[in-house]
Amino acid sequence: MEARVTESEFTETGKKKATLSTVAVFPKGFFLENFAVRSDNSLLVTSLKTHELWYVPPARREEHVEPTTLFTFDKSPMSLVESEPDVFYIFTTDGYATHASSMYRIDLRTWRPGQEMHPKLILNFPSAVRALNGSCLIGLRSILVADSFASLIWRVDLSEDGQSANPSIWLKHYSMLYHPGEMKPEQPGVNGVRFSEKTSYLYYTATVLKLFMRVRVDRETLAPLGVPEYLGGGKMMDDFCLDEDAGVAYVTTHRDNTIDRMSLEPDRSDENETVAGSPFDEELVGPSSGAWGRAEGEYGRLAFFTTDGGTTSLPADGVLRPAKILRVEFEKVPNPTGRRQF
Repeated sequence: MEARVTESEFTETGKKKATLSTVAVFPKGFFLENFAVRSDNSLLVTSLKTHELWYVPPARREEHVEPTTLFTFDKSPMSLVESEPDVFYIFTTDGYATHASSMYRIDLRTWRPGQEMHPKLILNFPSAVRALNGSCLIGLRSILVADSFASLIWRVDLSEDGQSANPSIWLKHYSMLYHPGEMKPEQPGVNGVRFSEKTSYLYYTATVLKLFMRVRVDRETLAPLGVPEYLGGGKMMDDFCLDEDAGVAYVTTHRDNTIDRMSLEPDRSDENETVAGSPFDEELVGPSSGAWGRAEGEYGRLAFFTTDGGTTSLPADGVLRPAKILRVEFEKVPNPTGRRQF
């Protein structure tokens, strides 16, 4: 499938900001919530509305591949993290009804495509939970997971063997607030979370408040330090991937149908810009999450993104598109100021 590039995706010097191409197509009405990239660039993708986990095989450049269903949960699968090679923890939640939420372990070390897989229930969250969302590793056996309707972030500490876990509240802050009743469907407070080992900051988005934030993390205790800092905002941001080398994040805006490049430092917010989706791009309708490819040289350059095709919010033309997995190749931009280059 040929990659598409729109005129809005060019810098003033003529270089493309982003090149988008389709990797896999899902039916209309699917909400591809989140995913993990395996070492061979195959993907584990969560489908919120159908409660399914999907497998997307590795795809060569501009190749279209067919996804297959791996497992159906009793609740919506949200995000997942890889704690060690091919061992994943996936969070499920019933955010709009019972609020029941769980964490499962998926061991794919001996699994091969076409085989059945059987997630193991590791944890049922306490009654304070409301709606789990994005998650990330913060230590060898410690995971942070956003609770979008409780306006907080949980910490989950795994046992030595990874077969059990202990949850606790890691941070609750007004920047994570959820405002019920303002939009339908209900939109999240704190949403995406990513940890930077390089800077020891936890970065997060808050969708309803239109915020991109960070908070310092103690390297020894993994506890939050100080007050969260504002990095940017103005759009209903969802999830994102970090380029720690360049000091930027590529943030999905979901309802706004764009990918925005945002600084990881508070004094560089004037450099934030839209790199895909302005003007409207047919390929990029309802982007929700992004993660870097894992082949050599892909970090900071080539990422995968999920979309829902407008299931959450139809674009201006009112036309629902199929949900997709996209490959997005980002270009570096000139750095005339002499400051650290994107």
